[in-house]
Amino acid sequence: MTLLYAFDLLGTAAFAASGALAGIRQKMDVFGVLVLGLVTATGGGTLRDLLMGDSPPFILKDETYLYLSVAVSLLVFIFHRRLEFLTHPLIYFDAVGLGTFVVIGTYKAIEFRLGFFGAVMMGVMTATAGGMVRDLLSAKVPMVLQREVYASACLAGGALLYLLQLTAMPSALTALISASTVIILRLLAVRYNWSLPRAADRTTT
Repeated sequence: MTLLYAFDLLGTAAFAASGALAGIRQKMDVFGVLVLGLVTATGGGTLRDLLMGDSPPFILKDETYLYLSVAVSLLVFIFHRRLEFLTHPLIYFDAVGLGTFVVIGTYKAIEFRLGFFGAVMMGVMTATAGGMVRDLLSAKVPMVLQREVYASACLAGGALLYLLQLTAMPSALTALISASTVIILRLLAVRYNWSLPRAADRTTT
């Protein structure tokens, strides 16, 4: 098993858990929880592959991703009460998924010889598209469209990875540094309530 493949499976499991937890919080039945776990874990990568012309998408080439997503979602559905040792488990799972998927998406785009902008955008899409679908199905405004540091953390991680892979640094180290950057930025943003600026409200007199 290569390091990137291990990262990919880690991100899949983390996002499946975050999707399943979101379904549980919305009081969905087991089928709804499975659907949210699956689309959260595989939606971004599937969209990325379709846009880059890599057909069939990765989930149909290697069904391990499907089995892993379903298994993790079921485990979360059954044992979700035991996850209460984390104050906000969805945030932690989501942060890990973001970091790992940014690395996977950006690396794949580089392999397809996309330039800086295209590679970073594919990394961001891989990391955020599944979460957007999760939030929409949960009747929530997607995190990526809110003022929280979310997509911007992915942009930073993807850009860092693209630049580091131009150096002589080992790919395993560049992947670890980039994924950790995204995870740390996201968790710090939640901890200290960091946010991007937004337009001031207009008031009438």
